Amino acid sequence: MGLIGLIISWIIIGAIIGLIARAILPGKQAMGIGMTIILGVIGAIVGGFIGSLFGGDGISGIMNNPWSIGTILLSVVGAIIVMVIYGLVTKNRA
Repeated sequence: MGLIGLIISWIIIGAIIGLIARAILPGKQAMGIGMTIILGVIGAIVGGFIGSLFGGDGISGIMNNPWSIGTILLSVVGAIIVMVIYGLVTKNRA
């Protein structure tokens, strides 16, 4: 897969993971689809790091097989963590 295909894949994965994480998180998250995609991609990376702490493939697992159920679950957990932190950071902004 070329660079363009990889970028498109990450955008799609980020959108899916971000939307799943937003659906799981309680309350209203004040962010657009662009921020959802960005936080979904960052969450996938965080999930990869979490997976590597428990002996998984880490980031290389996300790159090699982004559509496995384990990768998706870890990515959603990572995205939830990132969205909670984002919500705490932006909570007091008007």
